[in-house]
Amino acid sequence: MNVIRSAQFDGLDEQRDSGQRHGRSPDHRPLRVLVCSHSHPRITRGGAEIAAHRLFTDLDARTDVDAWFLGCSTRPSGGRDGVALTQPYADRDYVYSSDGQFDWFRMANGDPRLPGELEALLLELAPDIVHLHHYSVFGVEVLWTIRRVLPQARVIVTLHEYLAICNHFGQMVKTEHYSLCDEASLENCHQCFPNISVSDFFIRDRYIRLFFQYVDHFISPSQFLLERYVAWGIDRDRMSVIENIIAPASPLPEVPVIEPVTARPPGAEDEPTPLRIGFFGQISRLKGIGVLMECAAIISKTPDVKIAFEIHGDYKGQPKELQAEFEQQLATLTSNVTFRGAYRQEQVDRLMRSVDAVLVPSIWWENSPVVIQEALRNQRPVLCSDIGGMAEKVRNGVDGLHFSVGSGLDLSYLLLRLYEDRSLLPALRKTLRRPPEGAAIVESHMALYEQMRAARIDAA
Repeated sequence: MNVIRSAQFDGLDEQRDSGQRHGRSPDHRPLRVLVCSHSHPRITRGGAEIAAHRLFTDLDARTDVDAWFLGCSTRPSGGRDGVALTQPYADRDYVYSSDGQFDWFRMANGDPRLPGELEALLLELAPDIVHLHHYSVFGVEVLWTIRRVLPQARVIVTLHEYLAICNHFGQMVKTEHYSLCDEASLENCHQCFPNISVSDFFIRDRYIRLFFQYVDHFISPSQFLLERYVAWGIDRDRMSVIENIIAPASPLPEVPVIEPVTARPPGAEDEPTPLRIGFFGQISRLKGIGVLMECAAIISKTPDVKIAFEIHGDYKGQPKELQAEFEQQLATLTSNVTFRGAYRQEQVDRLMRSVDAVLVPSIWWENSPVVIQEALRNQRPVLCSDIGGMAEKVRNGVDGLHFSVGSGLDLSYLLLRLYEDRSLLPALRKTLRRPPEGAAIVESHMALYEQMRAARIDAA
C-alpha cells in the first residue's frame, strides 16, 4: 500500500496479527475497528473529530480490540508526492489529504486517488467494523467503496448535524434571517437557494440516499437528531442514540486561599458580587453570539446590575462583516463584556470553574454540544436556547435553565432573575446530572459493534 509514514515510525513492527502490542495470545482474534472522521484533532478542534479520535484512543487501549484512525485534511499541501494517505502522527493513525475536489452540494468526492488507496488500506487492515464520524471530505461514495471491498464488514455512521437533509451547512435554518426550518422539502430548499433548481435538490437527495443504503447502522448523539433523520426517511431500527465521548477532566492544581490585604469599604459587604456568565466555543452567528451581545446591551443600561459576560473562543475564521461587527460591539460594551480569546482544550475545566454559569445561546437546533457536557462535568449550570439537542441535554430547572431561542431580551430577564436570587444557581448545582463516563460510552459502542458482527455472521 502506497502510504507515506512519518520518519519517526520507520521500522516499527505493529505486530497487528499476533496481537503482541496488547499482550494477547496469537490465537485470539480481537475485534478490528477502523474509526474515520472528516477531520483530525491535530488539524482542527471540532467536536466531531475530537469525539471520533477519543473513541479510537479508548478502543485502542482495550485488550479485545485492534483499532485504527483515519482522519482528513483539507489543507492545500496536506499530502505529499501525490499520495492521498499518510501517517504523520502515529503508526495506527492515518490522514487523508483531500485534493480540493469535494462537492459540498452532493457530498461527493471527485479525488481519483482516494478509491484505490482506501481499498488498499481496507484490505491491509481488514476491519470488522468501519465507523465513520461524518461522511464529508470523504464523500458518500466511500460507503460504497467499503461495501465493495469488504462485503462482510459492518459500516456504522455517527451523524453530527443535518447535512444530508439541509444544504445550509446542515443546520436547518433559513438563509434569510436565520429563522428555524422545521422540515426540509424540495420547495423549502429551493426557497433558501433560489439559484439551485428543485430538480437539482431532488438529485442531491437521491444521490445521498443511494449511498446511505450501504450503511448498516446510524448513531445519533441525541434523540432529537435521530427523530429528524427518521422523519427524513431512515428506518428507526437502523438508528441508535449513543452520546459522544469527551476527554476526561483535566486535573486542577490546588489554589491557596489568599486573604484580602485591606478590608472592604463600609457597606460593601451588602453589595452582591458580580454574576459571571461564560461563553465557550466558536464565535459565530449560529452559535448565538448576537444573542449574547443583544442581552449584554440591554443589561448595560442598568449600571447597578453587575452581570459580567466572559467570552472564550475564536472569531478569526468568520466572515469579515461578522468580525467587524463583533469587534465594534466589544468596543461598545466594555462595562460588562470581556473577550478572553481562544483557549486550549486542557484549559477548559479551569476556565469553566471560574464562572457561575455557562451560556449556550445557539440559534440552530444543535445536536449534542460538547460545551454542555463540559459544563456539567464541571458542575456549572447551563443556560441554553429552548430547542433541539440543547433542550434535550439540559433539563429545564434541573441541569440549567432555558430561554427563548434568539431572544436577547428573554435571556436578560433570566439573568436578572438569577442576579436577584442568588440561591437559584447553587440549587441547580445540586441537581444537575453528570455526563456519562467515557468507559460507559465505549461499552455502548462495543455492544453495538458485537451486535453488528453477530448479525453479519448469522447472515453468512
